[in-house]
Amino acid sequence: MATDFSRAVELGLKLSKRIYYGKDKSTTASAPPRQLSMTSEAESFLPTAPMVYAEINDPSMVDNPDVPSYQPYVYGRCDPPVLIPLRMHRVSLEVDCCLDTAFVTVSGAWRLDCVSTSRSCSCRIAMPIGEQGSVLGVEVESPFKSFSRELMPTEDAAADAAKTASSKDGFLIKGHIYTFKVPKIDGGTILSVKFSWSQKLLYQDGRFSLNVPFTFPSYVNPVVKSTSKKENILVNVNSGTGTEVFFESTSHPIKKTKHEASKIGFSTEREVPCWSRDDFNFSYNVASNETVGGVLLQSPPLHDFDEREMFCLYLYPGKIMNHKVFRKEVVFLVDISASMQGRPLDCVKTALLTALFKLNPVDTFNIIVFNESSLLFSSSMVQATKEMIGKASEWIEMKFIAEGGTNIAAPLNQAINMFSKAGGSLPLVFLVTDGAVEDEKEICDRMRRHLVEAGGLITPRICTFGIGLYCNHYFLQMLAQIGRGHYDAAFDIGCVNSRLERLISNASSVVVADISVDSLKDLDSLEIYPAQTPDLSSGSPVLIWGRYTGSFPDNVEVYGTLPDLGKFEITLKVQSAKDVPIDKVIARRQIDSLTASAWLSGSKQLEEKATKLSLLTGVPSEYTSIAIVEIDKCILAAMTKTVEERRDDAGAKKTTFMRSLGIGFGNLEATAENRPPEQAEPKLYETSEMMLKAATNLCAKWCDCCCCMCFLQCCNKVNDQCAIAFTQLCTILACFECINVCCEICSGD
Repeated sequence: MATDFSRAVELGLKLSKRIYYGKDKSTTASAPPRQLSMTSEAESFLPTAPMVYAEINDPSMVDNPDVPSYQPYVYGRCDPPVLIPLRMHRVSLEVDCCLDTAFVTVSGAWRLDCVSTSRSCSCRIAMPIGEQGSVLGVEVESPFKSFSRELMPTEDAAADAAKTASSKDGFLIKGHIYTFKVPKIDGGTILSVKFSWSQKLLYQDGRFSLNVPFTFPSYVNPVVKSTSKKENILVNVNSGTGTEVFFESTSHPIKKTKHEASKIGFSTEREVPCWSRDDFNFSYNVASNETVGGVLLQSPPLHDFDEREMFCLYLYPGKIMNHKVFRKEVVFLVDISASMQGRPLDCVKTALLTALFKLNPVDTFNIIVFNESSLLFSSSMVQATKEMIGKASEWIEMKFIAEGGTNIAAPLNQAINMFSKAGGSLPLVFLVTDGAVEDEKEICDRMRRHLVEAGGLITPRICTFGIGLYCNHYFLQMLAQIGRGHYDAAFDIGCVNSRLERLISNASSVVVADISVDSLKDLDSLEIYPAQTPDLSSGSPVLIWGRYTGSFPDNVEVYGTLPDLGKFEITLKVQSAKDVPIDKVIARRQIDSLTASAWLSGSKQLEEKATKLSLLTGVPSEYTSIAIVEIDKCILAAMTKTVEERRDDAGAKKTTFMRSLGIGFGNLEATAENRPPEQAEPKLYETSEMMLKAATNLCAKWCDCCCCMCFLQCCNKVNDQCAIAFTQLCTILACFECINVCCEICSGD
């Protein structure tokens, strides 16, 4: 779909060249700078910032809405539609950073200046979101219509969708570009769009960093050079730690407006010659040289289904560049089934080689590749010397051949049984796969019995990495949670290398292991997430959250094990969460945790809990559907302002259901057929819609032939018997073609 989208934009830019805006043009169309993750020229026109496009089916509508120019008639239709980027007239960016999460809101105004005023078209909105982002809200305003996003339980949405014949729009391109369309916007209209999402802040050595997609291509600048271009940026940081926040760097000129210990704010409002050509980057420091932490308490928000109090415990490792890390025993478990062929396996191979060269000589390692069977680099763990790493590199080049199916249980058991029982080192398993298997629940149950009951430092940590949408990411999350490890995923094949390298680096730099909190046992009731506390590493702070009843202690004692096997102990101060929305910070994590637990246990109660939490916080889940609500302002204004009619606004309101943004629970059929991960993305346009257009075009071609002067002249020269025979033949062929089209539409091919 990414290639189709980029191609549609490229064709749209070519089509837009027929529009004449006068001699005072400001820019020429050019593609934005390609990002590092973009490895294909075919995807160079994907949006790298919030964008709005005109979806053009009929090229004859493309014109200057202010001063119609002479346009020669254009024959045919754009099938599939092309996308013409709209010009942006203002933009504002607002960011609120709390703990390790950022809440981002982008607002802007785009003008449909490529369609004549007498015509209308759909407008497609595309919003790239940041690291592990979740869509929280969408609002679109025009002079005559407004559009907004709503969440509703999937069961209700399915029942309503059957009645309203809803479309199948709204999806993620490459896992991070959310796109949907709004219908029937008149040429010359200005669309005001407000889009909000949450994303994770990256952390390394005491520093939080934020990256917001904010790179606008030149072709979104207003046509007239003298048009005002106003850019607003507002950034607020509330670390919640009680310690001072130190600003470090930013990519855009902003001015500090406040600085109050754990809070810091920046803003800017300026006229710019052209829109931003770089992503917005911002970083700050919240920690000292030592491990710091705290506990925040918050009462349940309004309309919360759970009336218990909330708490959030956090630990930051601080600047630990000179600190020791654990000696490691590492087993890399890599899927080499046929579906991994090509870029996925090449990216995994590159990340694995990088990880091997980062091992210390005192570490040990092994490599297991698997499809239906498994193959080991060595029958036992080997020392991470230069010689052995060199041999492993040669082995990887020879044995990383994608073929066969997928079997995870057997090689995972091999990896778990490979570690020594003597202790003194941290055992790590890195599982990389792109497929789903039938015995996933049995694997989780077996690992829970083996790992949780054993406990202690000698228990292997299981880190999981999923590629694409065919694997069961909730299985991988649950497996990592049981194994006190880390989980990550790459829905864009171009990001596999960087994200897998980061996962291995974070999990390998553990500074405090076996973390436990004993001070909370005296509470009347306690619900805590995650159930197994992960280790504290240099690149990954620890967050523990939950609900409780009773009297929360003033201080909380946290214990753990240091790399020299000494005892770690820290006393965390408990304080009220002032201006820190704990419920929003933990919403995505809690929904994912509840969904994984519901999948494993089959509990309907947990599904309902995840559904209610999704509806309360606005974070999409597997059990909620997104709907775009369209309100016709003209019909609404014409209604008599009585209480009864204000309640019954069905005439002015239309609901269109979007695709679910859930990642699903894996695809066993696709895994068995070894489909590559790239095939999992939905198509930009539905097959049935394309077939209907094909049928329409077919009829149009027949009509053109019938009206052709050459055909008429030919018919005048044949005798009656020949004309009758030819007519009967055409009728038969037409019937066969209509039947063929109907079969293709019904079969969905």
